[in-house]
Amino acid sequence: MKQMMKLCAVLAVVAMACTGCNCFSGMSKAQDEVKVSATPEVLVLNNGKIAAEVRVSFPAGYFNTKAVLRVTPVLVFEGGEVAGTTKYFQGSKVKDNYTVVDKNAGGSYTQRVEFPYDERMDRCELQLRAEIKCPKGACKEFTLVNLNDGSVPTKAQQEILDGGSKSAKEQLCREFGLTIAYGLNTLQKQIKYGEIMEPMANNYKKVTTVVTKTDMRYAINSSAVTKKNREDANLDIFRMTVDNNLNNDRASQNISVKGYASPDGPEKFNDKLSKARSESSKKLVAKLLSDTGLDVDAAAYGEDWDGFKQLVEQSDIRDKNLILQVLSLYNSPVEREKEIKNLSSVFEELKSDVLPELRRAQIINSTDIQGNTDAEILEAVRNGRELTVEEYLYAAEELAKDPEQQVKILTIAVTKYNDARLYNNLGVALTKMGANDLAMKAFEKAASLDASSAELNKNLLLANLASGKTAEAKKYAASVDAEAKAALAAAEGNYNAAAGLQGYNAAVVAVMNNDLTTAKRAIAQDKSADADYLRAVIAAKQGDLAAAKAELKSATQKNPELAAKAKKDVLLREVVK
Repeated sequence: MKQMMKLCAVLAVVAMACTGCNCFSGMSKAQDEVKVSATPEVLVLNNGKIAAEVRVSFPAGYFNTKAVLRVTPVLVFEGGEVAGTTKYFQGSKVKDNYTVVDKNAGGSYTQRVEFPYDERMDRCELQLRAEIKCPKGACKEFTLVNLNDGSVPTKAQQEILDGGSKSAKEQLCREFGLTIAYGLNTLQKQIKYGEIMEPMANNYKKVTTVVTKTDMRYAINSSAVTKKNREDANLDIFRMTVDNNLNNDRASQNISVKGYASPDGPEKFNDKLSKARSESSKKLVAKLLSDTGLDVDAAAYGEDWDGFKQLVEQSDIRDKNLILQVLSLYNSPVEREKEIKNLSSVFEELKSDVLPELRRAQIINSTDIQGNTDAEILEAVRNGRELTVEEYLYAAEELAKDPEQQVKILTIAVTKYNDARLYNNLGVALTKMGANDLAMKAFEKAASLDASSAELNKNLLLANLASGKTAEAKKYAASVDAEAKAALAAAEGNYNAAAGLQGYNAAVVAVMNNDLTTAKRAIAQDKSADADYLRAVIAAKQGDLAAAKAELKSATQKNPELAAKAKKDVLLREVVK
């Protein structure tokens, strides 16, 4: 408030009202020169602390040589108060060890005061309280001075100070104190750390594709299906899988046949051969499944160089690296076959171990299995029916309407599964609800299960910031992304370094930097109650009270709880008078 307090005038009134305090009688001569101020005028919450700088200046000719003055800064709030460090001052003839204020030269002091934040302090003021002491008379002991009207306690008031109830004594002391800073800007506390947190992904798939395969192998240069080929293909097992899927009303089967030829011999011949193999196998499979109503697709793929490469890589063939080198150097099938045949030392092994495996038709059942629908998953949550980890994660992330519903789903899930993702995502939802202590426990449990997660490392930093534990948050800062580092900077009051924040959080930072244009732009598309409330703050700071009242009205209509908050908000004191 940069308030100019005429301390000497107050004390002069005391001297006249109480002749026993006559060491102050001459201190009224420079009454217009004593100055008291506090910076900032409106207190600001920063990094879990409330700090201010108090300045007091005593003019030349003011301080009585035998007087002692005791001044204490006190932060007063609903339900309590916290005293700062007391300062003692004495005249030059006082034989004590206090700070001497020379009568001729005067003096001044600056005191930084700092108080740990308590939520009750959202509505507070910073006072100075003074006590005087003279070598003789009624003020031989320190006597409280009313810094607002210059009076000293009456007999009744002194009885309260000496032996009254704690609450009555505190109330009287408050009445005697001088307010030098008022209100608390708690905007830093409004940063939404939960919005910056990262949930861990789920692997839930609405449709799961299951593929079963079997190979029908052929003799060299042949597409004829023999009894032995049929037996080796295990078609009975293939049919059993088909039948099982037919009994699942969520399964949709696609049967196909792919014909191949080994990459030896003329390319055109092999193309025709692979087609013939696909058709002969299709005919066999169609007959096998004739009673199922399933269609069978067939296609030919010619020489199977991909399969050849894979089998060579998996084999123990001598000089297999030479074969693989040929495949990488030549793209033409003719050149590849020629160069491989030139490797006479290994070609015989290829003929016996690799090429026969490629003379085949691959019979494939690709089955799409439909998972639980969204409605079925939510019904399962409501009725306590068992779900998989992935379904719980999916339900919380994609189907829940708000953090409260996410917490409900994930709280059920963690009783069934010990999965780091569940605990991490529960921590995110709890943070969004403002349940910071419970969120921290969830993140710590997640870390015990998976300490390597990048998402969890970031969330632990943000969770500590949400709990006001900035020093602890810094332990995780080395490997987090720019947004988390910006949040850390904002929590420390370094708003210029907090440019990495987005949306509402960016607007909060901009307001703290008094960049109101940027703040309004950051939440221009945000229609939430919190954004309306912040727009009310911005309008109030710009002096547009009509706009501020309109935005506050909109905010409280969307969230009635904000009305109580506004009554305590020093930034809206002109709006809610």
